[in-house]
Amino acid sequence: MDHRLPTQDLPRAQLLAERAFATLQRFLHVEAVGGGVLLAAAAAAMIWANSAFADSYHALWHHQLLIGFGDFVSSRSLHFWINDGLMTIFFLVVGMEIRREIHEGALSRFDQALLPVIAAAGGVIAPALIYIGLNADPVRGQGWAVPTATDIAFAVGALALLGRSIPVNLRVFLLALAIIDDVIAVLIIAFVYSSGLELSGFIVAALGILMVVGLQRIGIGSALAYVPPGALVWTGLLMSGAHPTLAGVVLGLMTPVRPMPLREPPLQMVSRVIAELRDSDAAWKDTHRLRSRRRTLHVANREMLPPVVRVQTALHGWVAFGIMPLFALANAGISLTASGLGSGAQSVMLGVGLALALGKPVGVIGATWLAVKLGCRLAPGITWGGVCLIGLLAGIGFTMSIFTAMLAFPDEALLNAAKLGVLGGSLAAALFGLGWGVAHARRQHKEAAAHP
Repeated sequence: MDHRLPTQDLPRAQLLAERAFATLQRFLHVEAVGGGVLLAAAAAAMIWANSAFADSYHALWHHQLLIGFGDFVSSRSLHFWINDGLMTIFFLVVGMEIRREIHEGALSRFDQALLPVIAAAGGVIAPALIYIGLNADPVRGQGWAVPTATDIAFAVGALALLGRSIPVNLRVFLLALAIIDDVIAVLIIAFVYSSGLELSGFIVAALGILMVVGLQRIGIGSALAYVPPGALVWTGLLMSGAHPTLAGVVLGLMTPVRPMPLREPPLQMVSRVIAELRDSDAAWKDTHRLRSRRRTLHVANREMLPPVVRVQTALHGWVAFGIMPLFALANAGISLTASGLGSGAQSVMLGVGLALALGKPVGVIGATWLAVKLGCRLAPGITWGGVCLIGLLAGIGFTMSIFTAMLAFPDEALLNAAKLGVLGGSLAAALFGLGWGVAHARRQHKEAAAHP
C-alpha cells in the first residue's frame, strides 16, 4: 500500500518550497544551456564580421523590414526590430522574473533580499566609479552604466560548469544578485537614457495599461488577448522617447501571480469532465458537447498555474535559445581591423573591461563584507570563497551591457570600443571565475574529507 500523503495533505510551506526548488532547477537549466548558445552566437558574429563576407553581415542588419497592417505600416531596419522589438519579449521575461521573486522568491522577504540588494548596489557603484575615473570626458562618461549589469545566462552557465559541488544557496544568491542588477539596469535605462520625452506617447501607453487592467478585471486568462494592449504600450513608449523595450518590464510586473478565479477548482473541473465522458457513450458522439468539454479542459489546464509562471515558462525557451542569440548575432559583430580605436575609444574599451573584470568583484565582495559587518548573515552553505566566486562571475555582463552601450554611444567608434570592452571584460571575468571556482571546489572537497 502506498502510504505517501496526497499532494493536498502536504503542509503548504513544504509545497511552496518544493515548487520553488523545481522552478529554480528548470530556470537554471535553461539559463545554463542558453548561455552556451549565446556564446556560440557571439563567436559566430565576430567571425562573420571579420571574414571576407563582412559586408554581407552589416548589410543584413540594415535591411529594411516592413511590419504593419492596412494603413499602419512601419519600415525599420532588421537591427531595430531585433533590438527594440524582439528584446521587448526578453524584458517581459525579466519583468516576470522580478515579479515572481518579489512574490515568493529571494526578494519576497526583507531579511532574505537585503544582502543581495546591498551586494548588487556595490556591484553597480564600483564599476561605475572605475569607468568614470578613466573616462571623465562628458561624451565618454555617458557609458558609465555599461559595465554595471550582470548577464544571467552567462553567469549561471559558468556556475553550472562547476558541477554539483556548488551549493544551491550560492546559486540562489547569484540569481538574486543578477535579477536585482536587471532591476537597476531597467531603472537606469528609464531615467538616464530616455530624453526628450513626449507626453502624448505616455498617454497612449497609459491607455494600453488601462486595457490590460480591464482585461484582468473581467477575468480574461488567455495570453493572446493581451498582445494588442501590449503592442499599444510599446508604441506609446516609442512615441514618448523612452525606450520601447521598457513596455516588456511594465507588462511583466503587471502579470498576475495567482490563477484566474474559477467557479470550481481546475482539478475538480478535469475530474468532472472525465467522469462525464466515461459514464456516457453518447457524449463521444455529440461533437458539440465534445468541443465544450475540450474548452473546459483547456481552461482547467491553463489555470493550474498562475499567469506569471505559465507565460514565463512558455517564453523562457524562446528567449534563451532564440531572441538572445539573435541579439548577440546582430550586435557582437565588431570589425577588429576597422574599429578605429583612437585614444578616446581605447579609454572607453579599457574602462568597460576593467570595470567588469575588476570593479564588479570588488563591489560585490566589498558590499557583502560591509553588510555582514553591519548585521546581515550569509545563508547556510555560503562561504567567503563562494562570495568571491559570485563576485567574479558577476563581471560577466554581455547582453544588458551591450544593450546599454547602444543607448549610451551614438558614435560608432565609441560604441564598438564599448562592445570590445564588454567582450574582453566578460571573458576575463568568466575565466577568473571558473579558475577560482575549480580551486574553491577542490578546497571544499579536501576540507570535507579531512572532517567527515
